[in-house]
Amino acid sequence: MSHNIFMFNQAHVTRHQAPCDKIGGKMDYTTLITSRFSVRSFLKTPIAPEHLALILRAGQVAPTAGNRQPQRILVVQQADRISQLAEATPYTFEAPCILAVCAEMRNCWQRSADGFCTNLADTAIVTTHMMLQAWDIGVGSCWVCVFDPFKVREILNIPDHFQIDCLLPLGYPDPNAKPGPKHLDRKSLAETVFFETFPA
Repeated sequence: MSHNIFMFNQAHVTRHQAPCDKIGGKMDYTTLITSRFSVRSFLKTPIAPEHLALILRAGQVAPTAGNRQPQRILVVQQADRISQLAEATPYTFEAPCILAVCAEMRNCWQRSADGFCTNLADTAIVTTHMMLQAWDIGVGSCWVCVFDPFKVREILNIPDHFQIDCLLPLGYPDPNAKPGPKHLDRKSLAETVFFETFPA
């Protein structure tokens, strides 16, 4: 099977016919970020190659510290491999595709003052880009950090110098997919945003 999914005409890419009007679509940015939710129930339909290409392209253009681009993304689509991953995490959700988002630790930017490494910030931005692009074309996702990294590394043959930062199950949402019970719980801006200085 060819993995050259990057040669496509973006003008011909159409949104997946999502199961309900609330999922996916060409929408303004505010609607996009407020309508997206973590999808935990997927159709068995494989992701169309042109949709997967758009999602991966969104990760490619994401900003990273010093433009080091340390992200290394493994696309897992074989059913037997996904079944193996279920031994490392209970949260594959039987998705037809899982991205293992890793950071090449030898290529991450580090702050000289304290040695802070930006790998998690970089891969978080990359992953967010991919999640939002996915939602815009009718593909759901769920950010997963509950997994046994040793088992994932073994199953996917991930090099030791790659840190596994998250797993991202992807797929077209099941018609009954809905947000989790805490999805709408948000602290007020008064609790999370401050101006000029933090209160004493």
